[in-house]
Formats: sequence, structure tokens, C-alpha cells
Amino acid sequence: MIRVAVVDDERLVRSGLRMILGTAPDIEMVADCGGGEAVETVLDSAADVVLLDIRMPDVDGLTVLRGLRAAPEPPAVAMLTTFDAQEYLTAALREGAAGFLLKDSDPEQLVRAVRTLAEGGSVLDPGVTRAVIGGFLSAEDQAAAVRAVEALTPRESEVLALLGEGLGNAQIAERMGLAPSTVKDHVRALLGKLGGLNRVQAAILADRAGLVAGGPR
Repeated sequence: MIRVAVVDDERLVRSGLRMILGTAPDIEMVADCGGGEAVETVLDSAADVVLLDIRMPDVDGLTVLRGLRAAPEPPAVAMLTTFDAQEYLTAALREGAAGFLLKDSDPEQLVRAVRTLAEGGSVLDPGVTRAVIGGFLSAEDQAAAVRAVEALTPRESEVLALLGEGLGNAQIAERMGLAPSTVKDHVRALLGKLGGLNRVQAAILADRAGLVAGGPR
């Protein structure tokens, strides 16, 4: 069972997300709250995945994200937004957000996103992808991205390309015919070799280096 917490200052949004996620047999909503009590509430709930409003009036989403990421075993956090304020998105990415979703995402897309996050994957709603990628890697970083990828082994490049598709470790293992534990080791080594990037940052790097179908975007 995937344990999910929702942090948003609007009760209506929290109720809506609870209703949507409650339809999935493998997802359990374990907490919902505003920003003020978010870090303590979420950590006490032992949530696997957190859907976090990026901007709230009492305590903003970036502050909550930092608090959650500082935990010994932090949950996967996807930022919820209704706008593409690039400065917020870029800051959240650098703070370790595992994904970005629009609040009006299709219910099926939202459920899929939660499952992907629980598997260790990353999610980028098409509505915010351009802003996230543009904010993290500017156009002149294109050559740097290619150079970083050229230093990887063929196996590492293959793993990076699958990260670029937003796949979790189990999905990568199935695609490559490897044990999940082996993939976990490959991903850890790859991210370290790329300077300690997180999975979303690595996915953007893969996109910029042309490893993802249709990239670079």
C-alpha cells in the first residue's frame, strides 16, 4: 500500500485529492494539512509520497520541502502548482523535489504519478516541463550536458536515458532485464558520477543531452 500525504492550504483541494486517490486500491491517504504543521504531520504519518503545494500563505512549499528532505528517510515529494512561476519551480528542483504536477491534473494521471513516485521515479506534468527544464539548464548548458553524458559508460547512459523517461527502479529493471537491487546500485553510482544530482535533475540532463526520444526539448 502506498501511503500518501497532501499539503495544501485549501481544504477543497485536499478533499478533492483525497477523493481521487481514494479510488485507487493500492493508495492510502494517511494525512492532509496546511503548511504550518506540515513537516511534523507528514513525518509522523510515515508517508511514502507527498503532494505539496508550492506556494502557501502561512509556510511556503519550499520551506516544507527543505524540512522533509532533511529527514533521515525523506518521502518522495511532488510539488503541486497552478502556474509556471519558473523561480519557484527551479528552486524546488534544486531542493530535491521528485516531480511537478498541476493541481488540475487528470485523475488517472495523478494516480499514475503517485505510483511512479513510490517506485522511485520522477514525474513532470507537460504543463510545467518547459519551465522546469528551462530554469534548471539554460541553452548554453546544452554542450555541458552532452560532455557529461559522453563520460558515462554505455550501461550508465542506458540507465540515464530510462531515468529521462521518468521510470522507477522496478520499471528500469524490467526494461533492462536486471535485478532491482542491481539497478539501484547503477542509479546511485550514476547520480554520484553526475555530481550528486537527484532523479529529476538527471532526467533533465538526459533530455538536454538528447537521450530521451524527442529531446532535447
